[in-house]
Amino acid sequence: MTEQDFDFLRVLLQVRSGLHLSAEKGYLVESRLGMLCRRRGIESISALVATLRREPGRELENAVVEAMTTNETLFFRDRTPFDLFRDVILPEKLAANAQSRQLRIWCAAVSSGQEAYSLAMILDEAAPRLAGWKIEILGTDISTEVLEKARQGLYSQFEVQRGLPIQLLLKYFRQEGDKWRVDDRVRAMVELKQHNLLESSTHFGQFDVIFCRNVLIYFDVPTKARVMAALSQRLAPNGAFILGAAETVIGITTTLVPDPLHRGLYRDATSRATQRPEPAGPAGSPARSFVPLS
Repeated sequence: MTEQDFDFLRVLLQVRSGLHLSAEKGYLVESRLGMLCRRRGIESISALVATLRREPGRELENAVVEAMTTNETLFFRDRTPFDLFRDVILPEKLAANAQSRQLRIWCAAVSSGQEAYSLAMILDEAAPRLAGWKIEILGTDISTEVLEKARQGLYSQFEVQRGLPIQLLLKYFRQEGDKWRVDDRVRAMVELKQHNLLESSTHFGQFDVIFCRNVLIYFDVPTKARVMAALSQRLAPNGAFILGAAETVIGITTTLVPDPLHRGLYRDATSRATQRPEPAGPAGSPARSFVPLS
């Protein structure tokens, strides 16, 4: 791969997906696109670039983007955001949305589905408190390949051992050979759609909760700001926005601000919830029938 090939691919990936490749990432391009070339019978990355230059088209460009996208995920990843959802956000929304009895959640960059299904299991555990409610969980990703895996809901023994408590495995999965499939009821709670975070999301409407974790770290600062501004417009009044543990809004956007009471939770800058006092005593504590994540 020549320097000119790398520059072409770097611009293509930036424009098509927001992925920012620094100069030292050449090895990653060689590794991932080398595998793509072998699968497609293309003799080299330089030949791949020549084809992209000569015959630009969505199908091959999408294949390059998918090959370069990191799809690392696991059930209840980092645990804290899911505790926060169960113990803080869900009780808050049960009170705030008592009249509409609707709850909309968006998992942006859902990858192979573990995050969305983790939230669905939490909500199923809270079913007595959600009787009569309309619950929507939307999971989106730029990669059609990982979305197909998410729709299948079929995971290896290694994948279900990463973060998933044994009680939930036995309750919400059935074994199929050496793999485990998510229960149909849980899968039915999640709608999966292909979506590029650089494109308009206005057609999705507004959400009470948005999870956008561990994807913005791959973007440069202007792209992060652009995506956060767009996502904040999809957040309902007093909505909750969750980033990854290594991500922050500080120095990137003023449309979202940290919740003063809960680390990792962000609000719309105009949200009254950012001023809400800490609930006191047992009355402010949610009932817990959920299996502990520890």
